[in-house]
Amino acid sequence: MKRITLVVHEDAALYSVASIIDLLTAANRFRSQLGKQPAFKLELVSENGENDHFNMPSRSLTQRSFSDVIRTDLIIVPALNVDPSIGVNNNISIKQNITLINWIKDMKTTGAEVASLCLGSYILAEAGLLDGKGVTSHWAGLEDMQKRYPLIKIKPDLIITDQDGIYTSGGAFSSLKLILYLIEKFCGRETALWISKMYAIEMDRTSQAHFAVFMGQHRHGDVEILKAQLFIEENYASNISIEEVAEQTCMGMRNFIRRFKAATKNTPLEYLQRVRVESAKKGLEVNEFDINSIMISAGYKDIKTFRVIFKRITGLAPLDYRKRYARPDL
Repeated sequence: MKRITLVVHEDAALYSVASIIDLLTAANRFRSQLGKQPAFKLELVSENGENDHFNMPSRSLTQRSFSDVIRTDLIIVPALNVDPSIGVNNNISIKQNITLINWIKDMKTTGAEVASLCLGSYILAEAGLLDGKGVTSHWAGLEDMQKRYPLIKIKPDLIITDQDGIYTSGGAFSSLKLILYLIEKFCGRETALWISKMYAIEMDRTSQAHFAVFMGQHRHGDVEILKAQLFIEENYASNISIEEVAEQTCMGMRNFIRRFKAATKNTPLEYLQRVRVESAKKGLEVNEFDINSIMISAGYKDIKTFRVIFKRITGLAPLDYRKRYARPDL
């Protein structure tokens, strides 16, 4: 039986804590119905061992303090209840949870695996556990994470990463796929499939790219590159060339491309494509225009090229994206 230690603290998102408890408890219940032993022994842990502010019945759940937990198999850090578009604002959540961060560091040295849901990855990053590893989190917080923790390797499209006993997961409710993944890893596919069906969680989707909203990487401090970005964002529907974009900065092409990528983590062409695809996504969501009109408005002239680039960036074909996200005709 795997001992699972679920961290609770004042900044934890309630949906995340409750969902982890529900899914792991349901997995145990399903195994019991099959005449098998429960797979998970779940306990809640906090700095002082009290979690009254969550107002959850303890039932069979043990509540412990950090100092009470000497060994465990897997620590799960739930999502942080912060705005993902601004990251962990002013390091408040980090400062308030320094005891938790130090405890996780110590527990990792005892052999415990560690998992985070959504922006809970900040806790793991602050503990130094993500250095050199592939990391995912809420798509809106990834740019901020990369700046704060330059040694991590951001995997923006992934919903789940699993490396050396460290797990991270995508944003908000998509992060529950990590719990499903862990159930499959420790209990087998039969149990995971049952949980997937009962809780209506897609089993095998691995990308969160189609959720992402591209807002441009403007917080880098390079004024000349910002000029180029704004030129792209204002003229993406035209047949602009990268040479024209570079002219906005009065730089040589090689120096321009180098500085652009250093500032935005994209080449100028990649940035142009992401801006165009974001425009196309909005057109598809409105559901008022045909695909050709949306393609042309986004700056593309060839339907095949448009489809290939759109799918590469979002993980979905344009028509599939429309089916998933368009508002219904009224």
